[in-house]
Parts: sequence; structure tokens; C-alpha cells
Amino acid sequence: MNSSLDPASTLSAPESAANFDAALKGGAYAILPQFGVIDANGDDAATFLHSQLTNDIQHLDAASARLAGYCSPKGRLLASFLIWKTGEVIRLLISKDIQAAVQKRLSMFVLRAKARLADDSDKLLVVGFAGDVRGALASEFDALPDGVHVKVDDPSGTLIRVPDAAGIPRFLWVGPKEAVEARLARIDGALQRVSPAAWDWLDIRAGEPRITQAVSEQFVPQMLNYDVLGGVNFRKGCYPGQEIVARSQYRGTIKRRTALASVAAGLDAAHAGVELFHSDDPGQPCGMVVNAAAAPDGGVDLLAEMKLAALETGSVHLGAADGPTLRVLPLPYALPAEV
Repeated sequence: MNSSLDPASTLSAPESAANFDAALKGGAYAILPQFGVIDANGDDAATFLHSQLTNDIQHLDAASARLAGYCSPKGRLLASFLIWKTGEVIRLLISKDIQAAVQKRLSMFVLRAKARLADDSDKLLVVGFAGDVRGALASEFDALPDGVHVKVDDPSGTLIRVPDAAGIPRFLWVGPKEAVEARLARIDGALQRVSPAAWDWLDIRAGEPRITQAVSEQFVPQMLNYDVLGGVNFRKGCYPGQEIVARSQYRGTIKRRTALASVAAGLDAAHAGVELFHSDDPGQPCGMVVNAAAAPDGGVDLLAEMKLAALETGSVHLGAADGPTLRVLPLPYALPAEV
């Protein structure tokens, strides 16, 4: 089974329609090379990660996964993760393009802790499932996770329920490459394999931002709605940038959030890191594209971080004040009222 699909490749219209239809109207899976995996081992692994990340890793139980961020001392996100335990290992799913740099930086702070970080991406396969996939997965797993970020384990890896997108359920399966490939072969006829770009679109529709190289160190976690998504624990101890993150939360200084939007443009113009401009203040950017992916009906859907005031009146434009206009869409979750 070939798992070397290019996550950055764009789809032609017929290919795109078939990929989206497979997930939205049936059941589909995608092998996801856009993700890497860092494994943390050792007696102090949980304690070490707890001291570095925005969420509670010390009390992460065996049946759950959770989001977390890794911040600079200025409180800006260097990386985002989905984290879970499998046996004695703590596994961190991260955007592949920042994995090496983030792993190196984290390793610098291990010091005397009994913890070791390893890049196990080549040993593991990351597969996303979307749509009517329960029957196929039930033929391979004794039980399916019944809630968001609930997980089950077996010898072929971990199956995690991740947030629904576009009204359809989704799961991630991460496990030893050969074992996962062998079991995928058995369900291949029941589900259609689609491009990893389709999964990127579903992630956007789930409203779950992902830090990639283009936007690393740009956002405080709340700007990406991580406080709403459960990616920040405000009761845990210190971590890099914690004072700034906490100050933003408790002093009412959250004036920027991430919105779901669409734009009539291609991925050459609408991609992570592109600045946004508001009609009432065209001289300076009001926000930035966090993630973008080709949409089923044409154009691009995106997660866009911007000033809350920019969502109230006027219009927001891509790349320049006279650029394509963003159409803001409802997020699948509610944001708190900011004061």
C-alpha cells in the first residue's frame, strides 16, 4: 500500500468532487503524511511534558486523548498536538513540517529528567476515517470510541474519535505501519481511499486549527480558540508562556479569535500565513489565515484568526484591502462572549 501521497497537492475538480462525495455521502479513509509522531518515553515523560505544554499531561488517562499547545516564552504557539497514552508511551501527533524543530527544542529542556523523545513517524501509519465508517471499523476493533477524544487500543494501534466535521463522524487510527496496512487491506473494499487534502478540509470544518510552519509563533492559544476546544488547562502549573496565556484569559484581553470562512480563490492565494485586511482599516492587517483547504463547491475554506471587531461590520479581504472577500461561516461550536 502506497502511503506517500503529497498532502500539499491540489486536486482537480473531478478528483476533488469524488474525494468529498466519498466522505460526505459514504465512508472514506485517507493516509495522512501531513502528520508526524513524537513518542515520549521514560519515568518522567508525563511530568516533563506537563511542565512544557498548555494542557494537563500528568493526569492524562488511558482512555482519552487531548489537545495541547507548546508556547514560546511570549505565549505564542510554536506547535499544537493531539496527545494520548499507549501503554507506557505518551504519543504526540504534530504537523510533520514542524516536527523536527519542535522535537529538538523540547529535547533541549529534558535536562536530568528521565524522559526521551523519539521520532517514530516512519514506524507508524496515521489514517483518518470519515463518514459512514463504523461498520468497517467495528470489523477490526472490538469496541469503538463513543465520544470526542475518547480512544481504544489494540495490538494494531489506537483508534481515536475526533470532532465531527460537516455533520459526519471522524476517527484517527495510529499504529504500527505493517499492522495497520494489513488491516486496511481487509476493509479497503468497504471504504473509498481519498486524498489527505480532503482530511485537511474536514479539520477546517471541525474548527480545529493546526499549527504549521507558516504560522508558528504567531498566536496566543486563545486566538486559535484553544481555550474553547479544551487545549489549555488554566489550573495546572507553569509552562513556557503561561503567565501571558493566563493574563489574556483573566484580564479580558482576548480581542482576537479564529473564524471559519470561505473565499473564492485558489490555494496559491489562500494559504496559511496570508494576511487579511478589513474594509474600514485597509492600511494594516486585521488577521491571518491559519489553515486552508480546497472546498467541495470550489474556492477555499479556511480558518482565519482576526480581530473580533473585524467580524462585526464591513468586510474582510484576502491578501490586500482589494483582495477577494471572505464569507464568514458558523463555527461548529460557540465562542464565549468577550468583553
